[in-house]
Amino acid sequence: MHDAAEPATDEGLSLAGETPALRLVSLLEFISTRDQIFTLQSLVVQTGLPKPTLHRMLQQLEGAGLLTRHSDGRHYGTGARLRRIAEDVLLNDSRQGARRMILTQLAEEVGESCNLTAVSGNDVIYLDRVETSHPLRVHLEAGSRVPTHASASGKMITSQYGDTPRRRLLTSSQLRAFTPNTITDPDVLEAELGSARQLGYALDRQEYLDGLVCLAVLIPTDIGRSNQALAIQAPVIRKSIEDLVELLPVVRAAAERMAVLNEIDRDDATATSA
Repeated sequence: MHDAAEPATDEGLSLAGETPALRLVSLLEFISTRDQIFTLQSLVVQTGLPKPTLHRMLQQLEGAGLLTRHSDGRHYGTGARLRRIAEDVLLNDSRQGARRMILTQLAEEVGESCNLTAVSGNDVIYLDRVETSHPLRVHLEAGSRVPTHASASGKMITSQYGDTPRRRLLTSSQLRAFTPNTITDPDVLEAELGSARQLGYALDRQEYLDGLVCLAVLIPTDIGRSNQALAIQAPVIRKSIEDLVELLPVVRAAAERMAVLNEIDRDDATATSA
């Protein structure tokens, strides 16, 4: 029975007919679609599963390093092992050739370096990157990390976060200054995230590296929330912020092609498992 103080907002989670291992996978999948930390009771409300069952499953997942319990002993979040698995899957994605082609086409069209990125913890991880042919460029390989608050991609992805995870990012993260332009004031960064939500793109105004500017957009998804961004980077001697914004339609078109690629992959996976 659901707690009257916390009405259920989801249709619940059915584990009927699944093996114990697959039940744990289904619970992880359910948790991964939420952008918030959770308690045992909140999961009871959202999933409709018995409290003893969920308690046992959470203990198993915590013991495996896939979930972690916060210092208050009540709230859970994703564990380091689960984040590493997610990163490895993205970095070694079988679609790499197709997405590399999209990045290459975009880099040729805009004449600058292009990145496909995702947020992991407080960092942005580069899933793929195509460098410009210009001799003046910043070399970053797939797997490289940059701080979320000083990255256009990081700001774009975290702009979707709900109030709780966004506050956690703004208050618990060390907003280190990498350049004189890095945003280190939580209130200013909050306003920057609000602007990204409204405009549909985020900017890096020489906030991570002096002389480098960046524009990022989300890779659209059918669930309305995305952990992938597409970005272009350029030295200020070749492109201004205004120049990057003028290229927004081209970047968004490439992001749409990436989204189609993701959708085809999901459809193939569904057909295979059917």
